[in-house]
Amino acid sequence: MCSQATADRPMDDARPGLPDAIVDAHHHLWRLGGDLSYPWLQEAYDAEHFMLGPYDVLRRDFGVQEFRRAACGAPIVASVHVEAECARADALTETHWLHEVAARHGLPSAVVAWVDLLADDAGERIAEQARYPLVRAVRFKPLTSSMPAERIRGPGTLNDPRWPRALERLRSHGLGWDLRVPFWHLEEAAARLADAPALDVMLEHAGLPWDRTEGGLARWRRGMAALAAHPRVSVKLSEFGLRNSAWNETENRRIIRDTIETFGVERCMFASNFPVAGLRIAYPALVSTFAAALADMGLDECARRAVWHDNAARIYRLDLNPPRHASAASAP
Repeated sequence: MCSQATADRPMDDARPGLPDAIVDAHHHLWRLGGDLSYPWLQEAYDAEHFMLGPYDVLRRDFGVQEFRRAACGAPIVASVHVEAECARADALTETHWLHEVAARHGLPSAVVAWVDLLADDAGERIAEQARYPLVRAVRFKPLTSSMPAERIRGPGTLNDPRWPRALERLRSHGLGWDLRVPFWHLEEAAARLADAPALDVMLEHAGLPWDRTEGGLARWRRGMAALAAHPRVSVKLSEFGLRNSAWNETENRRIIRDTIETFGVERCMFASNFPVAGLRIAYPALVSTFAAALADMGLDECARRAVWHDNAARIYRLDLNPPRHASAASAP
């Protein structure tokens, strides 16, 4: 049954097919300076290896007000914040800060925190994060190869035998795993989950289909189908930007459609990856791309609302009616 959530304010563009309520299942906030540091944005700027190339415009504070401004009136009723690559020693501080932000601004509605899941003290670190009421999952990226033809094995890779125990620790705390790997590791990730405990896994960025040749997309589809065979894997329809190419509306609508056809409408979530995605696309144009892709598929209103809103609310267990100025005092 479709939910009846309403937006704080409508989108300026009222064309048919645009949503009246959005849960953004993947975005970032950061505050440069103070008690948090972000090496990739500050002293270790590295455009050569960043997935979208130069990112100078990201090297400034990006809070809820900036997020709302970038969204240009999109009807965001809730959101999921994903750890923003702060200094790893600051991971718990980031979670605490986000709870303060949520109490003050009403967003984010859930937090995906960072923990080194393979570390000796992972159990203790997960428990610390899990004490915060908005934490729903952890993102810890497996070590991956830099190109499709390269094969790597060993500590930190998906081949590491410590993964089942690591994921069991997450499950025991009621947390999910935000999985981020490029498309050439999707089948390997699916094999890894074959002996994993029953926990929710949220695949980020539609599996990062960076190779848009027919061969590259065929390999991406095989990997996506392998992951979709695990019923507790869902997928975020996010970050379709390419390093050396402009936004391609036709290609990106095709990828959205293919992903929904593979995973089913109940396991796909709209997600913006802002502000990073803003290097290639404005938020209103991103929303329009999604609306057009869903229209291409002929989805009914209930199915469209599932992708825009309901699935993320269910998967991340969001409270869509929190106290207006909830206190963060319940967190440690």
